[in-house]
Amino acid sequence: MRRSELLPLLLLLVAPAALAQDDSSEASLEGGSRISFQGGWRMVQNNTFLDRYYSRPENAGLARAPVTRGGIVGAATFAYSLKDAAEIGIDLFAHTQKLQLTNQPSLTTASYGALIGLRSQTWLDLGPYGTVPSVGILTGPFVAAAAFDGQKARETLLQAWGLTAGATMRLTPRWGVCLEYRFVLARGAVGTPEQRLGSFNAGGSWLTLGVTYTFAREVSANPLSRPF
Repeated sequence: MRRSELLPLLLLLVAPAALAQDDSSEASLEGGSRISFQGGWRMVQNNTFLDRYYSRPENAGLARAPVTRGGIVGAATFAYSLKDAAEIGIDLFAHTQKLQLTNQPSLTTASYGALIGLRSQTWLDLGPYGTVPSVGILTGPFVAAAAFDGQKARETLLQAWGLTAGATMRLTPRWGVCLEYRFVLARGAVGTPEQRLGSFNAGGSWLTLGVTYTFAREVSANPLSRPF
């Protein structure tokens, strides 16, 4: 076989393997990192807190004030994929809500903190550059604050726990859109200790939508290591 005929034949044989390697690198998550910015709505009921307030003897017969069922929430996630199926990260968050009690000034509640998350993830061949769904558990320091208008805020520091489920659809190799649901357990005290107003629900159900940027993975120079 002539040399001029041998070169095209070798290129033809090597091309499928090269394409397969590129496809597998897209599907690999190990060693990758991401940053996500999300905003959304926090749904929460404060029935326990409200029932306690209106059941007090001095409040007997009071008509209940209109109740808000949630407020805005923002979150930023910084995460690293330990393996294709496991990601560890930290979620920074903040949210606020207005509550109204009969015969009381307007009550503003707010919370912020950092939740460490361990997520189980996978890669699906869905969308322009794949989709990464995940589920996980969250825990970390949580500050819940409550303040009546004109009064000093009362802050409660605690450890919160939560569950999360979400997905990121990659629109380009680096950028994607993400949707995430978090259910968080946390409570914060209201008023002074002498008032004994109880605690409000500082957790609840959080539904957020945002964008994700995926950083390029470092490729090892060791020819015996994985190609991605």
